[in-house]
Amino acid sequence: MRILVVEDDIQLAEVISEALSRRHYAVDVAKDGNAAWKWVELVKYSLIVLDLTLPKLDGIRLCQQLRQVAPNQPAHQNKTSPVLMLTARDTVTDKITGLDAGADDYVTKPFDLEELMARVRAALRRGSSTTTADLCWGALHLNPETHEARYDNQPLLLTPKEYALLELLVTNGRRVLSRSGIIERVWSHDDAPVEETVNSHMRGLRQKLRALGAPDNFIETVHGLGYRLK
Repeated sequence: MRILVVEDDIQLAEVISEALSRRHYAVDVAKDGNAAWKWVELVKYSLIVLDLTLPKLDGIRLCQQLRQVAPNQPAHQNKTSPVLMLTARDTVTDKITGLDAGADDYVTKPFDLEELMARVRAALRRGSSTTTADLCWGALHLNPETHEARYDNQPLLLTPKEYALLELLVTNGRRVLSRSGIIERVWSHDDAPVEETVNSHMRGLRQKLRALGAPDNFIETVHGLGYRLK
């Protein structure tokens, strides 16, 4: 899952970004409202963590702008993305203003980081069309809550990126995913790798799956196009 953090406090943005990255989310950071709008025109986000007080374009206006985009505008892909608003303002009026602008939840600064992460998980659950039950493909089972994986009832030990790749493949089933599309959805913009890195991760996943009895082509290469599950 990919999350956009919009926060002009550089230190706080780094803290939030690091905490999300440790939990296996791909994270992009924007320091002002205009920069955030450029991101949402380019990338589909599972969640937007949005500060209310921002330079150039404040959080209220940005949220309103996001919710009001027309279907033919590039930002339309994020029109329904959950928005978790952050603010130092804690009056009832400010909270109502944020929610009326289209925010899905509201966290007042200063906040406990673990509480923020819990709010993130809750917002992602509400914004997802899928349930939090295990994701399954044949003998493969993934737990989206704990990021644990099993194949044929045996623990499958994965790195965070390997888990994210496998979850992406399972949720897309037989749909072919291009290498560039995989990079866009699993890596943040600042650490986007070359496409050969995707190939390397897929080789590692296949080796681990084979060791537990999966067929060689459990992850299928569609030559010239990308990858999908067999």
